[in-house]
Amino acid sequence: MDNIKIANKRDNILRALRFEQPDYIPMVFHINESCWYHYPKDALKELMAEHEFLFPDYEKGPGRAELDYIIPERVGKPFTDGWGCVWETAMDGIVGTVTKHPLIDWDDFDSYVPPDPEVDSGKGEVDWNQLRQDIELARANGGFTLGGLRHGHTFQQLMDIRGYENLLFDMFDDNPLLHKLIDMVESFNMAIVRHYLDIGVDMMTYAEDLGMQNGPMISPAMFDKYIKPSYKRLMAPAVEAGCIIHMHSDGHIHDLVGGLVDGGVAALNLQDLVNGIDWIKDNLKGKVCIDLDIDRQEITPKAKPCDVDDLIRREVETLGSNEGGLMMIYGLYPGVPLENVKALMDAMEKYAFYYSD
Repeated sequence: MDNIKIANKRDNILRALRFEQPDYIPMVFHINESCWYHYPKDALKELMAEHEFLFPDYEKGPGRAELDYIIPERVGKPFTDGWGCVWETAMDGIVGTVTKHPLIDWDDFDSYVPPDPEVDSGKGEVDWNQLRQDIELARANGGFTLGGLRHGHTFQQLMDIRGYENLLFDMFDDNPLLHKLIDMVESFNMAIVRHYLDIGVDMMTYAEDLGMQNGPMISPAMFDKYIKPSYKRLMAPAVEAGCIIHMHSDGHIHDLVGGLVDGGVAALNLQDLVNGIDWIKDNLKGKVCIDLDIDRQEITPKAKPCDVDDLIRREVETLGSNEGGLMMIYGLYPGVPLENVKALMDAMEKYAFYYSD
């Protein structure tokens, strides 16, 4: 492995984002916490040790993979977040879903109190002083630093508070209380954004799933009216600060993608096969850095290792370029055969350098 290129990881990411001829395609392989209760731990550790490019810090410390840690998401143990949303999971380590919406009745709005962004991230406690120290240390060590809103910060947060059907009816009815709730959520989010900008980060992430399998969860008209204006206001301070903007949305988002990349977005993380590799090429390649979310539904869990390799090669050939503009990420969850996990790791390391001179 080329240790010089690994040492320049931050610079390489910036060049990929800016279409400035990176040395390689940035690749991220994320192992979900639930995997440590599904696969043999030693097998996962061995795969990490064998793939230095994907896990460059594995040998430098014990890390989460070496520890018997307690995960917050447990079957049969509901969790209530700062918004009053009750979360339950069907699998240890998986975030799960909201089963109790705190504002199901608008009559409770006057007494509804949001969490305090000084101590709560929206999904749990946050220590801003410690976070500042961690980010400053990462920056001092040449790391690429990130800040961002919690996953599901606006539309999904409204949905978690009111319930999906109620929220859509609120939008259709243009309920005045919905506007007040949006303002409440946005004010909280803005405080989080400003904290990260005050610390100083390379990139701000705005993650929110808006798509289903065959279309969006919200119509383009409703998105433009209720959600997009809040997005733009939340991104504006980061754009003004010269911070890179990263947007994420799972699902089929063809009808919303124009609004998602509006307002200064430099990178868009979206799913590959759900949206179509060729569609992504025709509509996004060269216009925004594509942070491609690698398939977790069909090929990696169900096909052969050679098919996994073919997928990564085809995606790199279709969406990659010597100029940059492509990053790739895979999230491992239980159910993928270990031989396919290895094939995927091998392919990500191999094709990361596909366009290298």
